[in-house]
Amino acid sequence: MQLSTKHLLGIKDLQLRDIELILSTATQFKEVLQRPIKKVPSLRDTTIVNLFYENSTRTRISFELAEKRLSADTLNFSASGSSVSKGETLLDTVNNILSMKVDMVVMRHSATGAPHFLAKHIPVAIVNAGDGINEHPTQALLDAFSIKEKLGQLEGKKIVLIGDIMHSRVALSNIYLLKKAGAEVMVAGPPTLIPKYISKAFDIRVEYNLQKALQWCDVANVLRIQLERQNQVLFSSLREYNLAYGVSKKLLDSLNKEIVILHPGPINRGVEIDSDVADSKQSIILQQVENGVAVRMAVLYLVSNKQSFN
Repeated sequence: MQLSTKHLLGIKDLQLRDIELILSTATQFKEVLQRPIKKVPSLRDTTIVNLFYENSTRTRISFELAEKRLSADTLNFSASGSSVSKGETLLDTVNNILSMKVDMVVMRHSATGAPHFLAKHIPVAIVNAGDGINEHPTQALLDAFSIKEKLGQLEGKKIVLIGDIMHSRVALSNIYLLKKAGAEVMVAGPPTLIPKYISKAFDIRVEYNLQKALQWCDVANVLRIQLERQNQVLFSSLREYNLAYGVSKKLLDSLNKEIVILHPGPINRGVEIDSDVADSKQSIILQQVENGVAVRMAVLYLVSNKQSFN
């Protein structure tokens, strides 16, 4: 079995069988990660460059660890401190790196469509680690993997994405994936942070009342406020946001059921989620981080199109 696409640029481009293949492969790699020796030779002699034009903690470390677990050779590139600051273009930077015989590029960029642009101009496989406000495919895959691990399946489950939908690439990738997998999807948050077109464009529900959204769902994926991507004031203050849309223990206790809490990180405690929720037994936030390594191992392995795995 192999993916229907050479690159992983976004969930939008994947077929359901691709998603299922990645998740089933991730299950195998998660078993590998439980062993005393957590390393397999699957990508030995494969060189991967991590090309990060934006700050990252979890995603970058997760990809680096996944590459090392697969025995790949890795190069880490950061835009700050590189020739980018001297005016070098993206294409020139990448072509210079490729001349050193790199096999794959993992890329994060603040410009929407940057990995898609590169895919048209360079011969190696590209994995999108987040582009602008477009997509973050591996985050959606690890979210789906974590939900499936907790609840057994995605099909028919009710999942709400809460918060800054307008500026969230995590939200868009999750919507694409969950719809393909047969889940029911809702977005919730202030009207200023939810695009007007989203309900019709994606055939999903919109809810501005947080309690109603939580009462409806099986899973709540809580997103942070992306202040760095907002160029205007979209709500009065973080305190006001927390009072209206912060997920608190008191709010969860008022529901007549227990729901699963996810968060892609980084967490702004006391803003979109309170500490006693983030650290509660309903939260699978740390499981998401753990599953991220297995999912990214699966993505790198499948995109590399190597057939041996042991």
